[in-house]
Amino acid sequence: MDREALADFLSRARARLTPADLGLPPGARRRTPGLRREEVAQLAGLSVDYYARLEQRRGPQPSPQLLAALARALRLSEDERDHLFHLAGHEPPRRHGAHAHVRPGLLLILDRLHDVPAQVVSDVGDVLAQNAMAAAVFGDAGGSGRRNLLLRWFADPASRALFPPEDHEALARAHVAGLRAAHASRPGDPRVAGLLAELLATGPEFAAHWGRHEVARRRSGAKRVCHPVVGELVLECEVLAAGGEDQLLLVHTAAVGSESASRLELLRVVGAGV
Repeated sequence: MDREALADFLSRARARLTPADLGLPPGARRRTPGLRREEVAQLAGLSVDYYARLEQRRGPQPSPQLLAALARALRLSEDERDHLFHLAGHEPPRRHGAHAHVRPGLLLILDRLHDVPAQVVSDVGDVLAQNAMAAAVFGDAGGSGRRNLLLRWFADPASRALFPPEDHEALARAHVAGLRAAHASRPGDPRVAGLLAELLATGPEFAAHWGRHEVARRRSGAKRVCHPVVGELVLECEVLAAGGEDQLLLVHTAAVGSESASRLELLRVVGAGV
């Protein structure tokens, strides 16, 4: 771990960003350019003290998970992310198969979609990034401990309470059909194989769906959400390919003037999460 170079790289990456780059309000007048340390820490989901120690060349070695979070917070390119990993003494993630690194431009779009739920999801259901509205509607993927939608669905049945019971069968089949498509398109990919093994270990329900051999990519369509704070939301989910078929931008909107639109706006104002 090259503490001096790591501290310099983090500081320079922070200095080149402004709140506007991330869709944040400018706040009070700034004496120095760039984001504040506390803003980077908040975006990356770590303590301000921990991040400050990294920039002061006295922090412990960051984990790969923390480095990935910092790369997203600082809007690093893929090459810059790899450099960050090397400076911290870790091998960067492999680039074959699906990319877990979300491009800075795509994160900027996500930041600007401040009034609708939006998230970037991989073709195997990993939530790679989400805006505040998506966290408020669907729950904080990082805070839940399960960033994968399929694992959350099949390993934690309580998570299904967010959707009407009559929709559960169709949602489960859609999840598994999407994994089937990814499994066939990336033979030998350790991420896909590992996820499949985890899901098969959850019990017979997933195995039964997997045995159907249904195949379908994630598509746009209507979705109902039973939110515990604002009530039922009827949303239209638009699925946009981002960087190929392995990353998808999911944007959820409600019909203009509808009850769901009013409830979404209420949720945006009060900032209530599940």
